[in-house]
Amino acid sequence: MSDIIEPRVLKGFRDYLPDAERARSSLVKKLEKTFESFGFVPIDTPSLEYAEILLGKGGGETDKQVYRFKDHGERDVALRFDLTVPFARFMAEHVEELYLPFRRFHIAKVWRGENTQRGRYREFMQCDFDIVGTDSASADADIVLVIAKAMKALDVGDIRIRINHRGLFNRFLAAAGCSGKSVAILRIVDKLEKIGVQETASLLSAEVGEELASSILSFIQPEKGFQETLAKMFGFCSPNDAEAIAARDRLLDVYEIAQAAGCAEAVELDPSITRGLDYYTGVVFETFLTAMPKIGSVCSGGRYNELASLYTTKKLPGVGASIGLDRLLAALDALGRSTISQSDPKVLVANQGSAKTTELHAAAANLRNRGVSAEVFPESKKLLAQYGYAEKKGIPYALLLDESSLSSGHYPLRDLARRSTIDFSSFEELVAFLGGSKE
Repeated sequence: MSDIIEPRVLKGFRDYLPDAERARSSLVKKLEKTFESFGFVPIDTPSLEYAEILLGKGGGETDKQVYRFKDHGERDVALRFDLTVPFARFMAEHVEELYLPFRRFHIAKVWRGENTQRGRYREFMQCDFDIVGTDSASADADIVLVIAKAMKALDVGDIRIRINHRGLFNRFLAAAGCSGKSVAILRIVDKLEKIGVQETASLLSAEVGEELASSILSFIQPEKGFQETLAKMFGFCSPNDAEAIAARDRLLDVYEIAQAAGCAEAVELDPSITRGLDYYTGVVFETFLTAMPKIGSVCSGGRYNELASLYTTKKLPGVGASIGLDRLLAALDALGRSTISQSDPKVLVANQGSAKTTELHAAAANLRNRGVSAEVFPESKKLLAQYGYAEKKGIPYALLLDESSLSSGHYPLRDLARRSTIDFSSFEELVAFLGGSKE
């Protein structure tokens, strides 16, 4: 009987091989650079939290997906299902140590026990960026500007940032006399993209009747332009409703800031965007790739002014968004777009057995000191085997040092793609060819 355990991973989980991890790492670096250019700073929180911290604000559907269990101390704990709720706890706990408004980004894994599909897994990476401590159109618009800048940095092609205001939708429902069913209505409307108009109409009719369902469907139908859509939406509300007026003005302010920043072409007002999570209170947004809209939103979020109230009496209004890195990577892969940045030139210092290992390592260290990535092949093997190793790793060059070249001060470099060798008469010539830095 074999004692070998079958190697396998859980459904909805996966390993990342080097090429896939390099692609994800490259994407993360580009995003970090974008966030920092807007003044955001990094934080981290535990993967595991007390269950009461995570449950109750994500919404009924999300709560069902939480991985929850008792630990060895019989404590009721859960794995985080997103990065926003732990961030609310983080702010409540550390607000006196921080400054406001606080701009953070957080890139880490989260877990949801949901059905798997293309681009969706049970363990996946999220990338959040938030501004907490201010309820302003400037902060709302900054999140939109970050989304536009980040997508440009990732070279994803044309995007549509669809925005809406939960408050304006709620005031429409209040005017229609069905505020008590707002949560159920918003969740049905949030599924429009997935289930289509007919099924949405059927679910709404069952909830509020055919006449009101028809009115809701009319409300969520966008017009030709931003201004026209906004005017129609406000027309469904009571004209003297202060909350509806504030929501309308906030949407207009955000759009005007986007215009001033030169990214209004990517922004459109879509009354059907509601976001299913309960904690959103104001502006909400979802981002779609024009070339691949069916994969769903690759960056979503909104304003959540009451989220931190679960953990503190201090008012901490916030707005933020989350980029689904794994879904975005799946989309970019399907579109044939590489996310891997051009990194430092790479060299394999070949081990031919005729030079001391110490000398090979000294050469590799000298290359690294000049900005050239280099590694020493650890064993003396046939050059063809070492070339094959380099090509599999994407290393374009092999440095062929032996006793003769070291004694004469020459540096033979094998170009693996061209199957040719260039003999440099000095280390400086070699570094210059590889694009390394000057001493």
